[in-house]
Amino acid sequence: MDILVIGGGGREHAIVWALAKSPKAGTIYCAPGNAGIGKLAECVPIAVSEFDKLAAFAVEKQVGLIVVGPDDPLAEGIVDAFDATGIPVFGPRKNAAEIEGSKTFMKDLLHKYGIPTAAYAKFDNYEEALAYLRQQGAPIVVKADGLAAGKGVTVARTIEEAEQALSDIMQSKVFGDAGSRVVIEEFLEGQEMSILAFVDGETVKPMSAAQDHKPAYDGDQGPNTGGMGTYSPLPHIQPSIIEEAIETIIKPTAKAMVAEGRPFCGVLFAGLMITPDGRPKTIEFNARFGDPEAQVVLPRLKTDLLDVFLAAVNGTLADLELEWSDEAAVCVILASGGYPASYPKGIAITGLDNEQDGTIVFHAGTSRDTDGTWRTNGGRVLGVVGLGADIAAARAKAYERAEAIAFEGKFNRTDIALKALQ
Repeated sequence: MDILVIGGGGREHAIVWALAKSPKAGTIYCAPGNAGIGKLAECVPIAVSEFDKLAAFAVEKQVGLIVVGPDDPLAEGIVDAFDATGIPVFGPRKNAAEIEGSKTFMKDLLHKYGIPTAAYAKFDNYEEALAYLRQQGAPIVVKADGLAAGKGVTVARTIEEAEQALSDIMQSKVFGDAGSRVVIEEFLEGQEMSILAFVDGETVKPMSAAQDHKPAYDGDQGPNTGGMGTYSPLPHIQPSIIEEAIETIIKPTAKAMVAEGRPFCGVLFAGLMITPDGRPKTIEFNARFGDPEAQVVLPRLKTDLLDVFLAAVNGTLADLELEWSDEAAVCVILASGGYPASYPKGIAITGLDNEQDGTIVFHAGTSRDTDGTWRTNGGRVLGVVGLGADIAAARAKAYERAEAIAFEGKFNRTDIALKALQ
């Protein structure tokens, strides 16, 4: 079966890498893809926003499955746009993708169905939001309602920081229309955890839990990013807590979406906080694979990923049992100097072609010259994954491989997965 994967980052490289291992996979196309993905798939120069061109290409190539990676096209209705092709699509429709596309919708849904989450208020008026902020005090969380490339959330430790975030979102419009409304949330303290699940209506098949590192610098300092590294499994978090999160948050949310007439098909990704009393609460939901969570979860999936996708789109996910490797995976993101603010592109990368056992390098933002020179082409450039018997072994491999890759301005966190070892 030929497959079209839509997207061009590290998440899509991980998806293509996993699909390429399937004996059932024929030609894999990736639109637009990137230089690293091009080693496994045929990259197609069509943007993720060009729904008509993507649909025409899928029909022309007679692909048997379309897989949508990024959040923006899902929120804009790409799955609905493919209806006329008759080709099965792995990903939620627009009305279901709203669980990520609107934080207001997500919070209201959880509140309506009694699903654990932080207390919140929503505003489309700046002065009212400012007055509420001052009344609540800090620490507090300020979120742009819409999609902002993972950067629309400020965890404000001071009231001045919260006011600045609110002004940036609602007055300066740094996130455009995504900031026309805001959600202001109670600050939750504790351990963060990500649980991704394959979902088909009310059927939920959880993946192995992971933990992301959002802030740019060691010790969770600096601005939020799209993610600077992640690891799986989570040996320091009790299995009972993970099970509670699945039973009290993820499964009830899938049922709630069906009850609302918005059945979800795809990957439902819960960002969770384990509060000091040991109870998980929902921070956010995403409507697709996390990036970089996909880079550590998919290498641990022993079940054929194509079988999982087909089961979800055919409504037979309930009949499929997922099998996971006992190996641990740790991903370290190598980023361009200046990220998550402005950064240069086109800087030569060395050390990429030196393969190393027990590691995988997923490309997030790279290009390649005709002479074979790899170059930076994004803020998050590479995701270096180490696999090992436990977190410590996987972590050592990831950092050893990461240190062998060089480009001017390169930086990465040096404390990925340390929480699991303390």
